[in-house]
Amino acid sequence: MKSHLRGIHPLAWTIILGTLFGRLVSSMSIPFLSIYLVRHLGASTTQTGMTIAVSSLAGVLVSFYGGYISDIIGRKKVMLFSIFGWASVFVAFSGSTVLWMFFVVNTLNGLCRALFEPTSRALLSDITSPDKKLLIFNLRYAAINIGVVFGPLVGAQLGSTENTFPFLLGGIVYVLYGLVLIFQFSRNRDTLPVPERVEAPRLREAMAITGRDPVFLPVLLGTVFCVLGYAHFGSTMSQYLVLSPHFTNGGKLFSYMLSLNAVIVLVVQFPLVRSTRNLPPVVPLMIGNLCICGSMLMFGAAQGVALLMAGVVVFTVGEVLIFTMMDMLIDRIAKPQWKGTYFGTIGFNGFGYVLAPVMGGMMLDQFGAGSGPALFIPLAITTALGLPLLWLAHRRLMAREAAEAKEEQPCDTIAG
Repeated sequence: MKSHLRGIHPLAWTIILGTLFGRLVSSMSIPFLSIYLVRHLGASTTQTGMTIAVSSLAGVLVSFYGGYISDIIGRKKVMLFSIFGWASVFVAFSGSTVLWMFFVVNTLNGLCRALFEPTSRALLSDITSPDKKLLIFNLRYAAINIGVVFGPLVGAQLGSTENTFPFLLGGIVYVLYGLVLIFQFSRNRDTLPVPERVEAPRLREAMAITGRDPVFLPVLLGTVFCVLGYAHFGSTMSQYLVLSPHFTNGGKLFSYMLSLNAVIVLVVQFPLVRSTRNLPPVVPLMIGNLCICGSMLMFGAAQGVALLMAGVVVFTVGEVLIFTMMDMLIDRIAKPQWKGTYFGTIGFNGFGYVLAPVMGGMMLDQFGAGSGPALFIPLAITTALGLPLLWLAHRRLMAREAAEAKEEQPCDTIAG
C-alpha cells in the first residue's frame, strides 16, 4: 500500500487535499442555505428549491463545455480560472442579503463547479497509471467525505442557518487552494503528460462523440435518476426536517445526519469497493440505486430519530456504490483522447440535482410536511426509473467487451 501511495503524482495529492478542505468549508454553508432562505428571508419552499436548483442547472449547461475545453486548451488554465472564480463566489455569498442575490450567486457557484470538477477528474486520470486509478478516485471520494464529516458540525456551531459568515471562510480556503495549485503546476510542469489529441472538432461534433456511444448514453440517462434520488437528501430532506411536526430542531438533526452519512462513507467505502470491484462495472450502480430507493421509504416511514439514522446508513451504502464506481466506469468506456469530454458530459446527470429541489419544494408546498410517506414514496419511485436504463447499459457493455475480446483473439494466436 505504501508503494502505491508513494507513486501518486504531487498534483494528484494537491487535488485530493484541496478537495478535502474545499468540501469541508462548502459543507459548512451550502447544505444549510435552504434553511437560511426559509427562516430569514421568508422564501417559500418552492422559491427556495428554485434558488438551490439554479446552481445545478447552470452546472449542467456548462459541465460538458468545461471538460471539452480542457481537452483543447489544457487542464491548468481551466482549473486556475475556475478555482479563483469559485473563491469570489463564496465571498459574494457572504455579502448577499436578498433572495435574488442568492439566486445570482448560486448560479455562478454552479458554473465554477462545472468547470473545475470534470477538469480536475480528467487531470487525475491523465497523471495516474492505470493500476492506481481505482485508488486515486477512491482517495478523492474519501477526501470529500472526510470534509463532510466535520463541515456540517462546524457549520452548525458557526450558526450557518442564522448567518452567512461560513461562506467567507470558504472563499479564503479556495484562494489558498488556487495558490497551491499555481505552485504545483509550476514545480511539476516537466512531469505532466501531454495527452494524445486529435484535431479539435467543433463543440457539436464533440457532443456527438459521446452521444453516439451506445454504452455511455444509457449510463448517462440512468444516472440522472440516481442523482435525482441522491440530491433529495441534501435539499428536500433539510426542508422536511425543519417543517415536519414529527421532529424538533430539524436544522441540528440534519447536520447530524450529514455527518453520519460522511462517517459511514469512510467506514464502508473501501470494503465495498473491494467486494464489488470484480462485478461488471454497471452492477454496483444498480445496487446503489436500489439502496437509495429503500432509504427514501425508510425516511418517509420515520416517526423518530432511530429510523432516520438507519435510513442514512442504507442511503450511504447506495451513495458509495454509485459515486465510487462512476468515475471508474467513465474512465473505462471513454475514448482516451476524449476523457475530458466524457467526464464533462457525465455532468449532464446533474439534471437530477436540478429536478430534486424543485420537485421536493413543490411537493412540500402542495402536501406539507405532515405525511412522510406522501412525500417520499413518489421520490423513491422516480429514483427507481434509472434501473432499466442501467440494465441496458450493462448488457451493451458486456456485449461490446466480448466482441473486442473476440477481435483480439486471432492476433494473440498469430503472435503465439
